Amino acid sequence: MLVFSMIAIFVAGYAFIAFEHKTHVDKAAVAMIMCAVLWTMFMFGGVTDAATVNTDAWNALASACEILVFLICAMTIVSLIDLNGGFDFITRRITTRNKVKLVWIIAAITFILSAILDNMTSTIIMIMLMKKLLANYKERWAFAGLIIIAANSGGAWSPIGDVTTIMLWVRGNVTTSGLVSTLLLPSIASVIIPAVVCSRVLKGIISAPGYKDEPSRERRYMTGRESLLILVIGVVMLLMVPVFKSVTGLPPYMGMIGALGVIWVVTEIMYRMRPDIPAEDRNRVIRVIREIDMTTILFFLGILMAVSALEGIGLLGAFAQMLDSGVHNIYAINTLIGVMSAIVDNVPLVAGAMGMYAMPDAAAVAASADPAYAAYFMQDGVFWKLLAFCAGTGGSILIIGSAAGVIAMGLEKINFMWYLKNFSLMALGGYVTGIVVFIAEMLIIGTF
Repeated sequence: MLVFSMIAIFVAGYAFIAFEHKTHVDKAAVAMIMCAVLWTMFMFGGVTDAATVNTDAWNALASACEILVFLICAMTIVSLIDLNGGFDFITRRITTRNKVKLVWIIAAITFILSAILDNMTSTIIMIMLMKKLLANYKERWAFAGLIIIAANSGGAWSPIGDVTTIMLWVRGNVTTSGLVSTLLLPSIASVIIPAVVCSRVLKGIISAPGYKDEPSRERRYMTGRESLLILVIGVVMLLMVPVFKSVTGLPPYMGMIGALGVIWVVTEIMYRMRPDIPAEDRNRVIRVIREIDMTTILFFLGILMAVSALEGIGLLGAFAQMLDSGVHNIYAINTLIGVMSAIVDNVPLVAGAMGMYAMPDAAAVAASADPAYAAYFMQDGVFWKLLAFCAGTGGSILIIGSAAGVIAMGLEKINFMWYLKNFSLMALGGYVTGIVVFIAEMLIIGTF
């Protein structure tokens, strides 16, 4: 009874989030209420070991906070660069007003940037850039949809491009070379299909530039060289986050905290050297951080914690075991996990799969009753690599299915139903195409 009641609450909350534009109730408020109700039900729904429940809640909160701290620091760095005119260096070089050309330029930049940084940070950067390039919010929404898909596809083939690939990489389920060599082509295919569709729909000339050419306080005082310096330092700091993680072994959010600290000090020194800039016109971190979109942060927290409650009652693990016993086909299982990641967060789904399947060595595979099937779960096995692709790109099917989508939803106020009508089908098409390309690769190398 408890499981069905919690599922009903989650579905009801999900419906309110989906129809936010109709109910006029902010999605963050719904997510937070849903989180509190689900954890309360978990606590008093026949569970007698309160200490265990509290431990689960603390662990879930800790995992969610890691992502939120990473996100807050990344958003602060990107906003700091933006308010000090750093992105003007890039936007001034994107001179085309042809929508078709812009589609391919934005898709390519986002795809590459997401692999180098991560899909969350890349989405923030690209959404900020589109605000400078496009004044019409409907045009920005269209490009934002493409950015979500490209960011998730770009992050799927890189060990540092998505939270789920980081999880698989850190544990040793996949290696950098195994991931890149296998998933690059499927990831490209998953973004090309939506880009082709967008280039056929978004024709003509963009209506008008955004605030790129409008006079602003920060550009009046910061010189072009100073703005470029802030951009370079900010990007270098973001690029150093995965390096920091690889060298120290610490989680990515620690590197992002350090990155924010460095650019904070640099900008403080720069403003100290410019006494001619009035105090009210100085876009310092202490000012920028107050303008962070906390609604998006709270929504993300509520969703992550709500899903963790469902994970805590064993729902996700039970579903995974049902798939394994009933389907027993890694391609079908991963395809379904990818579709599920559009509905619930992909992190607990991947964590559940990692916990359910052991990673056997060669001896364990040879001793298995089904060696061919067991080999799929070795390091760099087919299961793990396809799981990385499906969990990473499947979230693009719905706007709340990925961190990139949630961020874009918050920054551009895109509603759920608009994305569902305009981008879900093309995202699904790219997702399926990528899986087909992956299967073709496996057939060619003989590991299908």
